[in-house]
Amino acid sequence: IKELPDVLDATGIKRPLFVTDPGLAKLPVVASTLKILDDAKVPYGVFSEVKPNPVDSNLTAGIAVFKKGKHDGVIAFGGGSALDLGKLIAFQAGQTRPVWDFEDIGDWWTRANSDAIAPIIAVPTTAGTGSEVGRAGVITNEATHTK
Repeated sequence: IKELPDVLDATGIKRPLFVTDPGLAKLPVVASTLKILDDAKVPYGVFSEVKPNPVDSNLTAGIAVFKKGKHDGVIAFGGGSALDLGKLIAFQAGQTRPVWDFEDIGDWWTRANSDAIAPIIAVPTTAGTGSEVGRAGVITNEATHTK
């Protein structure tokens, strides 16, 4: 965590959006992490409205915060849900197609504008999901109730 400012520099992120869940956002580990960013004079925003098993309206809200804050990358901090939503915000914020057009089927991934994908730093706080190394982000479509 102490190396986070250096990792931001290495990835070219100047104004990250810190994505976490509401429970973690209240814990000292998040406060101490944000203090490291403050001490390094890194301007950042926080999106802590991550729901367990994120839904598409959660993604829409995160993208709105990302764009409004003129963020250029994501720090996803937490368990699988925070990491998945962080990845999806970084991926989807610069796309022009709906997220459902990029479902992990065949070559659908080729529809993405790779130049518009924001860099992401994943900081897992739990072990087991593997979301920090996987390419996909799991999200539930509220209209169809499918993932």
